[in-house]
Amino acid sequence: MSEPSDHRDDLARLIACPECDLVYTAPQVAMRQRAVCARCHTVLIAPRRKAGKQLIALALTVLILIVAATLFPFLSIGAGGMHHDASILQAAFVFEGGLSVLSIAVLFFIVLIPALRLVLLIYVLAPIIRDRPPAPLARSAFRLSESLLPWSMAEIFAIGCAVALVKLSDLADVVFGPAAWMFAVLVVLVVATDNLMCRYSIWASLDE
Repeated sequence: MSEPSDHRDDLARLIACPECDLVYTAPQVAMRQRAVCARCHTVLIAPRRKAGKQLIALALTVLILIVAATLFPFLSIGAGGMHHDASILQAAFVFEGGLSVLSIAVLFFIVLIPALRLVLLIYVLAPIIRDRPPAPLARSAFRLSESLLPWSMAEIFAIGCAVALVKLSDLADVVFGPAAWMFAVLVVLVVATDNLMCRYSIWASLDE
C-alpha cells in the first residue's frame, strides 16, 4: 500500500537541468554551496541564507526604479538650435495609427511585464520569509513569473538604446537624462535578482 506514496516521493526529489534537460535526484545542498549540472555546468541548486529577504529588497528597489525611469527624462537631444527631452513613456506614445501597437509592445515588454514579475515574486516570497504557509495560488504565481521571464526585455531595450545612441551621437548632441542612469541600475539589479534566486529552494518551500 505504501508503494504509490514512495513513488511520488521519488518523483518529487527529481530535478531537471533548465538548459540541457538532464534529470537528477536532487542532492542535499548546504548553504553557500551549489549543485551544478555535470553536462552543461548550469547551477541547479544554490541556497543562500536570507536570500528571500534580499530578493524582496531588490524587487522593491527595481519596482521603484521602473516607475521613476518611466516618468523622468531618458535622454535629451539637441540639434540645429533645437532641444528636446524624452521619457520612456513619451517615446512609447510617439507611434500613431497602424504603428500604435508598438506603443503597447514597448510598455509591456520593458515596463509592465518586468514589474509584474517582481510583484509576483514578492507575493510568493513574503509569507515564506515570515515562516508562514504559502499564499493562495503561490505556485501558480511563481510559475507565471517564471513563464514571463523570456518576455521581460529590459536588458535588450538597454542594449538597443546604447547602439542607437552611439549612431545618433554623430548627428546630434545627446545627453543622458536621470532615467537613463536609473534604467542602467535597474538592469543590473534585475540580473542580480535572477542570479540570487534559487528556484529549487522556492519550489521546495511552496511544497511544504
